[in-house]
Amino acid sequence: MAVSFSRYGRLYYLDPGPHTPKVGDKVLVPTDSGPEVAECVWAPQYVSEDVDGLPVCAGVASDEQLTRDEANKRRRAEARSVAKRLIKRHTLPMKVVGIDFLDADNVYTVYFSAPHRVDFRALVRDLARNLRARVELRQIGPRDEARLQGGIGPCGRDLCCATFLKDFEPVSVRMAKDQDLPVNPMRIAGACGRLMCCLKYEHPLYQEFRASAPRVGTAVDTPEGGGVVVGHNVPSDSVVVRLNDGGRRCQCSKASVCSPRKQYEQQYGGDPAT
Repeated sequence: MAVSFSRYGRLYYLDPGPHTPKVGDKVLVPTDSGPEVAECVWAPQYVSEDVDGLPVCAGVASDEQLTRDEANKRRRAEARSVAKRLIKRHTLPMKVVGIDFLDADNVYTVYFSAPHRVDFRALVRDLARNLRARVELRQIGPRDEARLQGGIGPCGRDLCCATFLKDFEPVSVRMAKDQDLPVNPMRIAGACGRLMCCLKYEHPLYQEFRASAPRVGTAVDTPEGGGVVVGHNVPSDSVVVRLNDGGRRCQCSKASVCSPRKQYEQQYGGDPAT
């Protein structure tokens, strides 16, 4: 089963154990600070492969636990308001991104973003005095800020980092170039201002295609005659060829396009006819 701690937030997978909650039910999820209330997004279902190591659902939340969860949400909202007011009073270049609250330990964790390191010692003292609790401040980067805030990507779907991505893998401009994407920050940057994580999803497919397909400018033979490769269409596993006869262009499957005999033998070895 899968649950989410916030509406349209990241999915967390659980072993339902003996429980059978329905979509929309509030369930208890074991965490380091004790059971927390989350909403069931995917009802329990059988999967084809064995999945080990999942935390076990602690059951459906009771009225008392739901009341406690609502109280914690109000305290987090109150803490956000207090933090913004005090940051403005101290004239610090900080932006509050998220608030965590552990009622068992009476500890607030304030996540913030800033253009550089900030001396917030005086702010912590004022926060602790106003909230009557222990306060921890943690500075996060642009990618973690987008993960916590969530949003909609250029594709029209919820941000990958806010829904299913667990780790941020390195993404480079070379990946965009290999996929013939315009190297324009407005086109290849995500909500965080960094390169979009999804540039990495199809990159191995493009690398595999280019390793076996004839390069642009290569003379080839096609079922419609000889010509020169002028483009690639990786999603359809085909190449675009400008035919020698009249300059007409055709799109052929990569498997049906043969380079001259010498190039073919250098790449694959053997006789093209076989």
